[in-house]
Amino acid sequence: MTIEGANHPNPVPDTSNCVVVGHDGSAGADTALAAAMELADQLSLPVVLVRAWSIATAPRPAQWEFGYVSSFEEYADAVYDELERDSRTIVGLFPLVPVICHPAHAAPAKALIALSQNARLLVVGTRGLGGLAGMLLGSVSEQCVRHAACLVLVVPPQT
Repeated sequence: MTIEGANHPNPVPDTSNCVVVGHDGSAGADTALAAAMELADQLSLPVVLVRAWSIATAPRPAQWEFGYVSSFEEYADAVYDELERDSRTIVGLFPLVPVICHPAHAAPAKALIALSQNARLLVVGTRGLGGLAGMLLGSVSEQCVRHAACLVLVVPPQT
């Protein structure tokens, strides 16, 4: 496993000449991560694996107990740990690709667009809605396609 990075949301990782991929814990995110890892392996690029979060979406910190108010850093650590755990299997398939996990305390589109500034490629999944909604990009992927500073690959769900 080549996952690196401190259990802390700061500093923001250097995304120069790397593949940035968003991961929200969904099956679609796993598909996007697999595509990002394969491309990064072929191009000999590192990967910055991003999970956007808020206090409302973060898992409970390990130290949490009833009546205890966890710190911001404890929430960030919990998000980091969950991201690392959720991605371990796919990342493990590509032992030569360096991966930095980055819990970003921001809205998903905002975090990914900010990290795209120096990236070589931004990879996002889509939730794979059916019918007319399935013909449209999800809100995060649409914002990334419109506003990212690098190429964007939107990976459809596996069928």
